[in-house]
Amino acid sequence: MWEFAARFILRNKVVLLVALGLITAFMGYQAQYVEMTYKFGGILPKTDSTQIQYENFTRLFAEDGNVLILGVKGEELYDLDNFAAWYELGNDLKKVHGVDSIFSEAHAYRVIKNTEEKRFNVEKIVQHKPETQAEVDSIRRVMRSLPFYRGMLYNDSTHASLMMLFVNRDVFNSSDRVVALENILELTKKFSEDHMKIAHSGLPYIRTVQTAMIKKELAMFVGLAALVMAILLFVFFKSMRVVLVSLLVVIVGVIWSLGSISLLGYKLSVLMGLIPPLIIVIGIPNCVFIFNRYHQEFKNHGNQVKSLARVIQRIGSATFIANTTTAIGFATFIFTHSAILKEFGVIASINILFVFLLSLIIIPSILSFLPPPIDRHTRHLDRKSLDKALATLVNIVQNHRKKVYGTVVVVLLIAAYGISKVSATGNIVDDLPDDDQIIVDLKFFEKNFNGVMPLDILIGTKGKGDVTSDKTLKKIEKLQTELSQYSEISKSLSIVDAVKFAKQAYYNGSEQKYALLNNYEKSFIGPYIQGNQEGSGDISKLFLDSTKQYTRITAQIADIGTEELDSLMTHLAPKIDSIFPPKDYTTTLTGTSIVFLKGTNYLIKNLFTSLAFAIILIASLMALLFGSVRMILVSMGPNLIPLLCTAAIMGYFGIAIKPSTILVFSIAFGISIDDTIHFLSRYRLELKQRPWNIKECIMAAINETGRSMIYTSIILFFGFGIFAASDFGGTIALGILVSVTLMIAMLCNLIVLPSLLMTLQHRVITKSFEEPFLEITNEEEDIELDDLEIIGEKKIE
Repeated sequence: MWEFAARFILRNKVVLLVALGLITAFMGYQAQYVEMTYKFGGILPKTDSTQIQYENFTRLFAEDGNVLILGVKGEELYDLDNFAAWYELGNDLKKVHGVDSIFSEAHAYRVIKNTEEKRFNVEKIVQHKPETQAEVDSIRRVMRSLPFYRGMLYNDSTHASLMMLFVNRDVFNSSDRVVALENILELTKKFSEDHMKIAHSGLPYIRTVQTAMIKKELAMFVGLAALVMAILLFVFFKSMRVVLVSLLVVIVGVIWSLGSISLLGYKLSVLMGLIPPLIIVIGIPNCVFIFNRYHQEFKNHGNQVKSLARVIQRIGSATFIANTTTAIGFATFIFTHSAILKEFGVIASINILFVFLLSLIIIPSILSFLPPPIDRHTRHLDRKSLDKALATLVNIVQNHRKKVYGTVVVVLLIAAYGISKVSATGNIVDDLPDDDQIIVDLKFFEKNFNGVMPLDILIGTKGKGDVTSDKTLKKIEKLQTELSQYSEISKSLSIVDAVKFAKQAYYNGSEQKYALLNNYEKSFIGPYIQGNQEGSGDISKLFLDSTKQYTRITAQIADIGTEELDSLMTHLAPKIDSIFPPKDYTTTLTGTSIVFLKGTNYLIKNLFTSLAFAIILIASLMALLFGSVRMILVSMGPNLIPLLCTAAIMGYFGIAIKPSTILVFSIAFGISIDDTIHFLSRYRLELKQRPWNIKECIMAAINETGRSMIYTSIILFFGFGIFAASDFGGTIALGILVSVTLMIAMLCNLIVLPSLLMTLQHRVITKSFEEPFLEITNEEEDIELDDLEIIGEKKIE
């Protein structure tokens, strides 16, 4: 097969290069239509009970999480100049496209009794821009007399005040949100400069800012990856030819990856934004193996055409299998049933195979047009420092295997303790550093209002209209009292508060009357409430469905992390059941916070499953390649050690298992197994040339493959290391942990694996190992050069 591939590529290089150029132009055209994702979620499958409950909730009530929150702190807000500016700011913000309404102390409403029509009217507390300090003082007194707003719009104990911007869902789920947020921030910046500093938060704000950061980092990572790879390639090969051709391969790969994202209708998320730089980092090692082999072949016999043919024939199969195992590491995410991970797995896996194909076609084709390498280009093959390193590895494997095994045992014992300290958690914004403005502002709202992340309790009764019964209203009031005991939860609102607000209005704003109706009051206040429900301005619609069979208690919660949130929900659930017996009521904890909690737990569970699946798939593939179960068991051990070490590092350094860090294991395993395949492939070929001289075969395999393995491991180490430049903590951890894992994997594949083979010797070598079901390559068979003709050249005799 690979003999045919070599002939086909070298004979049809012009046609292939033109075809690749046309495809790349098409992919580049498609890439311009790649969009950023602005929606929250997408982790849970549609069939998950939590997702179903959340969607049912949003059908009954407006979707949560569409509020952008502004906050100020200080008594000076109630100075005439500042309060008037706060009022004007709200009016200006309401004119911004994408902002539906404004709610603040300067834009609040009160309920007024209309005795003529026996109904309640809703009117603005602030009718116009205040012109005197006395007006501001009067507004403040009115606000303080309305318990409905206490703890929601202001906090008297900390002197903090909020402005809520209810934003349009369609606008803030599209690219229009960028312009909308820019317009909002321009207005708030001016207020901050002229009056008081404003803090910003809310899911629309957080999502928009994070998306802008992703877009910025995508360009930065691609540039950094290309720069780092170019420097390393030049250091290794001392050849601009190698650098430029390799960069051409991965740049085309990046264009194809972006084009495929667009063609499949996917959008760029935090994860998807990692793919273009990943293609560069993973694609360059392919180039290293090809150039190394090309230079080795040319140095051996000086025939350029023969060298190119042998590169495709001998490296193609092993590199294809290595790329396949890497792709499998990513492809296992497809089976998580999570839309975000499924899309990431599809794009990453197919583009890893694409970049392999590109490297196999582009490099030999272009090199055939260029002059043969000169001595300076092949001098890296004789690098003494690398020879010394390989000699040291050979010495360790030959003479110090007991020390190797002892070191492995000690490392595993240390790792076991570290693994026991690993915890699983996640916050909605925990990927950002503590000093990031999003975090700073979020802490402001958590300190002054207990949080901004949506939390709802959906309550269902047995029949229509039952929600407004005395019994149910009193139970809701009791549950709200329970919720107020939790410092992590903000003030809650419900139909009970709406009824209390109406009663207070009936008694002309008397604060003492802010309470539920008694039986006597129902007779004369009830008609007012009924009259309101038949007209406009009915605030009860915020809390009741059309049948009055379902109601909600809505609140906000601090971004306390999934572990703490899970504990809080576990503690709260029995209290809810004690107040609302399950035989009479249905209660559901929902909202964005709950969906995120369940989504994180679901993701972690499924990613562990995908890792196990990756190990099984790759082990099965290796069984086909090497045909020996014993050999597979021996070879998998050195590749599991790095994963255990990485988990231990996470435990010792307090790096929690969460969606961004759990990716490390599948990615690293899929890549590290490549070294094992290259080593075992070479070892098997050496066995054919030196039958049963296992010691010499192992030493030769270390010397032959060690150079490329060290090169590629260094490249991968620094390549993944670029992610440490991210502003997202999860991306930083991903880069550092994968880099460390791959370096440990290299040492295991060059020390532990050969040591095991030396120790076990004939016990792991079977006839099927030497003659497997799938043959990677056969060094005994070479392309007949008489059969090979390269366009523009004569046959080589």
